[in-house]
Amino acid sequence: MTEFSLFATITPKPAHYQDALAALQGIITQTRSEPGCLRFELNTGHGDDANLYLVEHWASPQALDDHYAQPYTVAVFKAYQNWLAQPPQIVKMTRNS
Repeated sequence: MTEFSLFATITPKPAHYQDALAALQGIITQTRSEPGCLRFELNTGHGDDANLYLVEHWASPQALDDHYAQPYTVAVFKAYQNWLAQPPQIVKMTRNS
């Protein structure tokens, strides 16, 4: 299977920024220990940028699907329904060098 990277932009509603940040911080260790997770990095916007950014690298599409099925990931996605100003913007990428 093919390794790939993912870049996600998460835009919380201002009132839920800290909730979304804490939820993502709370799953970092578990996610990084999942089979097939090669990188899971949370970044915050700089200055007035109130977005959260995930940089991820997965060993296979199945590894990402397995991540999405984890109870802690499901819980974050459920909370997103109330916390986010818009759906996450996800870009999947394949390394070419």
